[in-house]
Amino acid sequence: MNCARQLIQLLEAYGVDTALGIPGVHTIELYRALDQSHLTHVTPRHEQGAGFMADGYARASGKPAACFIVTGPGMTNIATAMGQALADSVPMLVISSVNPRHTLGRGQGRLHEMPHQSETLAGVSLFSHSLHDPAALPEVLARAFAVFASARPGPVHIEIPLDIMVAPAPEGQAAPARVFPPAPTPEALALAGDWLSGAERPLVLLGGGTADAPEAARALVERLDAPAFTTINAKGVLGQDYPLDLGATMSLPAARRLAVEADVVLAVGTEIGETDYDLDADDGFRLDGKLIRIDIDPEQLGRNQEADLAILAEAGQAMRGLTERLPKAAARDGAERATTVRRALALAEDPELAPYVPLFDTLRNALPEAIVVGDSTGPVYAGNFLASMPAPRRWFNAATGFGTLGYGLPAALGAALARPELPVIALVGDGGLQFVLGELGTARDLGRPVAVVIWNNDGYDEIRRYMSLSAVPHLGVDLTAPDFPALASAYACRHISVTEPASLTDALGQLDEANSPLIIEIDAAAWSTSL
Repeated sequence: MNCARQLIQLLEAYGVDTALGIPGVHTIELYRALDQSHLTHVTPRHEQGAGFMADGYARASGKPAACFIVTGPGMTNIATAMGQALADSVPMLVISSVNPRHTLGRGQGRLHEMPHQSETLAGVSLFSHSLHDPAALPEVLARAFAVFASARPGPVHIEIPLDIMVAPAPEGQAAPARVFPPAPTPEALALAGDWLSGAERPLVLLGGGTADAPEAARALVERLDAPAFTTINAKGVLGQDYPLDLGATMSLPAARRLAVEADVVLAVGTEIGETDYDLDADDGFRLDGKLIRIDIDPEQLGRNQEADLAILAEAGQAMRGLTERLPKAAARDGAERATTVRRALALAEDPELAPYVPLFDTLRNALPEAIVVGDSTGPVYAGNFLASMPAPRRWFNAATGFGTLGYGLPAALGAALARPELPVIALVGDGGLQFVLGELGTARDLGRPVAVVIWNNDGYDEIRRYMSLSAVPHLGVDLTAPDFPALASAYACRHISVTEPASLTDALGQLDEANSPLIIEIDAAAWSTSL
């Protein structure tokens, strides 16, 4: 029993079933142990792809995957994906090698040498630990999984020196402890219940922290008869077309007026951060009523909006406990208030959003149960306002938090690994997809019918628009896209060109006809002309 083998056994004990990585000479001992395990291993074409796949896996399933990454360049490659996961509170376990202990810090020019690797990765992780004793491995993993289960999640990095990886490890380790998240105190729930019971115009803000408690969220909102905003990462928590759900519209004027008018606001599992509440970066989202915040992260309780009552607790427990303390539903005209705002928003008539309405109508009608994973691209920005999902963990993208390009395709592959029973759509732009074209090979290796829907507008159109608004010349944003049909053929993927909604419906209908990726290329200019 060496350290590498014990690591694999511990991962299995914690319920990890998927490992992502590109084998290298510095991680070969992990693969010797992996061969004798029940973990499924997937090889992406780039370590950043491994990180994005782990991100998509966790968002779709709520469980972390493991990434096995080589020293040095492997870690700098995955750092961007770790930054995205940290920004959006996504659990991810990154296991890396590092050179033997006796060589560290000596600058001898050894293979993959990276000075202060652990410190470098600390900025994109909840913690980065360098293991110097094989006997400490169970303790370090226990710490990681305790964070995943009972605190605000994110990436954790553990580096193992090559000499430690092959060192003997103690056998017969104890089973992983059961870890429970913090629960709300009765006093806090009683006070919150009093404030909400006396509210005339309550408002609820639901963030990604509520994704695992949709029933509790609906019960609470119904008991309060209150309109609710659901952030991008909470989309689907209240179900599809829920009458009290105003979606992620908090940056828009009509939604902001509702927020100002609320006399008591309950915010659960949400940062109240810029990428959901302040897209214009004008600090215009304001709350004049009492603010009750519930969050699993004590530091988050004091950020962005000052709370009148801050409750440290896991969202589901807190919402269930709070609902029990509220009187039976009082008529507060919640649906009417929500309808008034919805009419004022008139999203489908907004000239910026209107071209995308048929797109999301088509996706919804053709694949109503699909997980839609987006990159930073025009349709995804629009979908953050327009899309309505039947359940949580069905809509996520890189337009929030870190805001990286190249996320959509590999994250969609991770979602397909996590939820093979559901169709998966990667909604990407031609510019962002070019960050990760190699992952089409990974998609083909997986043999899953993932739809890669490309919104082809010949470059970085969102940046072009910002340049036009700021009177900046269009430099660096007009790209030559690859020949996507030829590219699909090279990777043994299917390809269909689309110019209007009817042909998109026909294309999506072919998704399950073969166990291979289906690339659907939408000509953005022709699509807009057809409407």
